[in-house]
Amino acid sequence: MSQNVFVNSLVQDVTNEIIERSRVSREAYITAMTNARAAGTARAHVSCGNLAHAMAACNKHDKDLLAVGRTKNVGIVTSFNDMLSAHQPYENYPERIKAKATQLGATAQVAGGVPAMCDGVTQGRGGMELSLFSRDVIAMSAAVAMSHDVFDAGLYLGVCDKIVPGLVIGALRFGHLPTVFVPAGPMATGLSNSEKVRVRQLYAEGKASRDELLAAESASYHSSGTCTFYGTANSNQMMLEVMGLQLPGSSFVPPEGDLREKLTEAAVDAALNKAPAMAEVVDERSFVNAIVALLASGGSTNHTLHLMAMAASAGVKLLWDDFAKLSEVVPLLCRIYPNGKADVNHFHAAGGIAVLVGNLLDAGLLHSDVKTVTGGSLEDYRLTPVIENGELVWRASITQSADDSIIRACDNPFSKNGGLQLLKGNVGRSVIKVSAVDPSRQVISAPAKVFFSQKALKDAFAANQLNEDFIAVVPFQGPKAMGMPELHQLTPALGVLQDRGFKVALVTDGRMSGASGKVPAAIHMSPEALDGGNIGKIRDGDMIHLNCQTGELVVDADLDARPVNVPELPSVGFGRELFGGFRDIVSKAEQGATVFNFGE
Repeated sequence: MSQNVFVNSLVQDVTNEIIERSRVSREAYITAMTNARAAGTARAHVSCGNLAHAMAACNKHDKDLLAVGRTKNVGIVTSFNDMLSAHQPYENYPERIKAKATQLGATAQVAGGVPAMCDGVTQGRGGMELSLFSRDVIAMSAAVAMSHDVFDAGLYLGVCDKIVPGLVIGALRFGHLPTVFVPAGPMATGLSNSEKVRVRQLYAEGKASRDELLAAESASYHSSGTCTFYGTANSNQMMLEVMGLQLPGSSFVPPEGDLREKLTEAAVDAALNKAPAMAEVVDERSFVNAIVALLASGGSTNHTLHLMAMAASAGVKLLWDDFAKLSEVVPLLCRIYPNGKADVNHFHAAGGIAVLVGNLLDAGLLHSDVKTVTGGSLEDYRLTPVIENGELVWRASITQSADDSIIRACDNPFSKNGGLQLLKGNVGRSVIKVSAVDPSRQVISAPAKVFFSQKALKDAFAANQLNEDFIAVVPFQGPKAMGMPELHQLTPALGVLQDRGFKVALVTDGRMSGASGKVPAAIHMSPEALDGGNIGKIRDGDMIHLNCQTGELVVDADLDARPVNVPELPSVGFGRELFGGFRDIVSKAEQGATVFNFGE
């Protein structure tokens, strides 16, 4: 097995900058985790009344073990519900986990559940305005579950968009415990992504019926497991592996079958016997590894928010500039939809995360000497799990991609730079996913057309008012204004216009889906319009210059001299009113758009 003996100088420089920037906050975090680490089992430090409550519903076998206090007890935090395909497989995980814990002489309990909402269900609806905030609710729910303080390790069951970042934020506040994340895997490949997009665009043009659209969507999203495109959910899984929080090769194994069951059992063994404390696994280097892998794979833009919030929970301070600097040396190595035709099942079959990690390690673009839940280093993540003679083992993976149209080596990349770019200018700071944008469309100058909602833009498209070059500006979608909803419903209309030959782009302080693709979209604009940001001062006809290659977004106007005209914003319905306090205190996008303040 080859060894990573060096780290690229720029990667090391960025890591050193993060370490220095985070010195005080990281030290405070480590001190807190050290103080939380109990001597012996957690239950040795609670009263008899506390313990009696904690084990009252257990069977006699587990009660006897818990009462003696000599065995380990694993807390399970689950995001199971059977409305979300990605989380439905978790229904029977607690039973399997408990059985494995018993086999290992330990116990396990479901400590609590967390909400799990789906952006695919709430797109374009009022519930989408709760979506990003649900991440912080999940973090708090996980903390409530683990706050009973009767656990010696944690297993976290979650896959999708806000669920994994929320679980990580919450779990890090219990970082003194060994912690393993347990994936569930993707659904089988259904209707091709290109065909799905074709039908969506036909529907947007009025050339396909609702029945035809529903049939295409249902053929795409058709069974249990994650959606198969490389959006936020599957970017989550890739990053957790590269951060050493999931077992090697576990992310994209299908939900059904012996291998998935064996991997779930192995996660229990890792939590009880192998994994170090989470605070030792997650540090500045592991976050750099996550950013590098995100850039190299062309992952979701949502992680320019989530990684900031996750890192803050560990006392680590990230900036968008860290992404931009790393993108200078991290090449784009993957083509997975929306920046390619392949889905995550094709990616996995081509060698998947093991090949990606191996390529990045060999190029010195990842820190190999981090701790992981295997008890070893990131070198373990070159390996692939297989079943031999009924037992789970890890074997050396293929070292070269089985399909170089999906995964490539660093000396033959799809692009010499990573899939995300930082944009700066007189509007503010924003991010853009360039991995799926054709190079001929990465530089655009066009007049602004301002819309205060997705509906307004879609109505203008339906009325044939957008058949020209323009840059759509959609302000007042930021975390303070609207909870930062995804604006994915704009994609079909803008995609149609682009296919008609017009130069189009999007500028917003909202989000786009993790599946954002071929249309240039400058998103997460900060400061947001409701914070007095200049995006709220752009007017129809202002000439905008967007250059993905130089990282510039400039408006030919004296924006600072203009007032911000605030439209009427929805504040009730779909539970919005319950989150008014969140909107009042939420941080800027570059700080993770979070309601938490970890000593800032």
